[in-house]
Amino acid sequence: MSDEMKAGDAAEQQAHTHVVDETRNLNPWGLNLDDPFLALKVTAERLSLVRYVFVVQIEDGIATAEQRASLEYADAVLIGWPDEHAKELVTPTKEELETIDAQIRLMEDYIGKFRVMEQDGDIDAMTDTLIRITERVAHVRSIYQPQFLLPTFAEIRRVVQDEWDEDMGKIDSDTVMNDDGESGLAKDVQQAAKAADEAERSEEKRSEEHQ
Repeated sequence: MSDEMKAGDAAEQQAHTHVVDETRNLNPWGLNLDDPFLALKVTAERLSLVRYVFVVQIEDGIATAEQRASLEYADAVLIGWPDEHAKELVTPTKEELETIDAQIRLMEDYIGKFRVMEQDGDIDAMTDTLIRITERVAHVRSIYQPQFLLPTFAEIRRVVQDEWDEDMGKIDSDTVMNDDGESGLAKDVQQAAKAADEAERSEEKRSEEHQ
């Protein structure tokens, strides 16, 4: 083999290695990028991660109806999530794959914004953005699993609002003022203190009788 041919083979091998390295940089997980069901796995994992971050942000306080609803919506979209080998899945067409790609790009754009909101502690914005991310994931799932009926955020919001109103009503009933200007909660505290005082007095009396 001539020196020129050897040089050409070496250059070709070097170019091939460069391409492989670049591909690995773009795909460090070694995923099969030609797998038409890859997006099914990726979107579920991304939404699960965002959901977890959101839960951490709101767990120390009393969640608003909107916060509860956004979380419930994410849960509803993720529930019973199929793996890529499930029989009920439909192989996407070329046009549907393009739609999936567009939805994922939107999802990632929202996730980027979500990170900034987390750093700023903007819970309200995070709540709305979680809804937008979930909508993108729901769209992807509906393509792969068209027979699986997914609820809309509006439907979940109505149910959660009713539950939230009921919960808040229970809290309010504990703090309603009576005719003496005392709240139900304050009265409970007073009664507990009175019972403790009476128990202490009884103990002191028994001690005196035994002396």
